[in-house]
Amino acid sequence: MSKIIEKNSEVIVHITMKLADGSAADSTKVNNKPAKIIMGDASISPAFEAQLLGLSANESKEFTLAAKDAFGESNPDNIHYVDASKFSAETPAKVGNIITFTQPGGIELPGMISEVSGSSVTVDFNHPLAGQAVTFVIDVVEVL
Repeated sequence: MSKIIEKNSEVIVHITMKLADGSAADSTKVNNKPAKIIMGDASISPAFEAQLLGLSANESKEFTLAAKDAFGESNPDNIHYVDASKFSAETPAKVGNIITFTQPGGIELPGMISEVSGSSVTVDFNHPLAGQAVTFVIDVVEVL
């Protein structure tokens, strides 16, 4: 009998994420590098974990999570205004560009430029999928 995913399981899965319009946002299958999930370690939302419980190797499941249970709601506190002089030819202030900023302590934080107006550049540090419902397709490779 094959193992099933329980509250403290370690699992190897392929994850495909789709947006509301059906387009694929990301998939571990692209580079054939499945993800390891440790149930109960708080790295994924409780709503996501609940969808995995009871599955076993070679099973698949598709489910949609609301924004709050996927990548969270968009947080206005994560939108910052940066002076255009902080950008250069190598890292231009252009809408849609993703720039990595180094925080104190060497922590790197990516932000997407959402607006350029005069000398002010608006940088959004929310996850790109924040505020969106996301459909997940999970293919269980192995329950460890």
